[in-house]
This record gives sequence, C-alpha cells and structure tokens, in this order.
Amino acid sequence: MQPELLNYYEAIERASTDMLEAARAGHWDEVVKLEGACGLLISQLKHAAQAPADGAAAEPASARQTAQIKSRIMQRILVNDAEIRHLAEPWLQDLEDTLAGRRQTLH
Repeated sequence: MQPELLNYYEAIERASTDMLEAARAGHWDEVVKLEGACGLLISQLKHAAQAPADGAAAEPASARQTAQIKSRIMQRILVNDAEIRHLAEPWLQDLEDTLAGRRQTLH
C-alpha cells in the first residue's frame, strides 16, 4: 500500500471520531453532514488507490508497518461506527414513528 494513502485513512478516522462525538451529543444533523464527508473521503481514497504509485515500492518492513497502521485505523473506524449505530437506534425509531404518524402529540 502506498504510504500516502494513510492520509486518507487518517482523515476518515478523524471524521468517524467527529461523527461519534456528534452522535453522543445528539447532534444528528452534524452526524449526517460528517457521514457525507466520510463518503467523499472514501471515494477519494478509492480513486487514489487506483492511481499508479509514485517512485519506488516501499521496503517490505515499511509496507508491513503501513499495513499494521491501516489495520489499527480500520478497527477504530469500525468501533466508532458500531457505537454510532447503537446511539442512532432510538433516534431512528423516533424518526420512523414520526413518519408513520405514530408519535403522540400533546395539545
């Protein structure tokens, strides 16, 4: 893997962490906005990964280290995503109830 691709993974991780913080605070509009930013970063990562690498290939030890860093970043992103989904469940249920007209209103 090209070491410069780690920049994309790190940016996705930062956005994922920001999404989690927003979800914990109940700022769901911000979560949605950051989700869009993550989607854009992922698209850019895919494009960059398909581009030919500049310069010589990384040494095996460096490539191994880069792969380990990528793996740790991906694990943190997945943990963040799982917690965001857990936090979103009640919000999504409320939204579903509201859209289905099941929400009771006080008069």
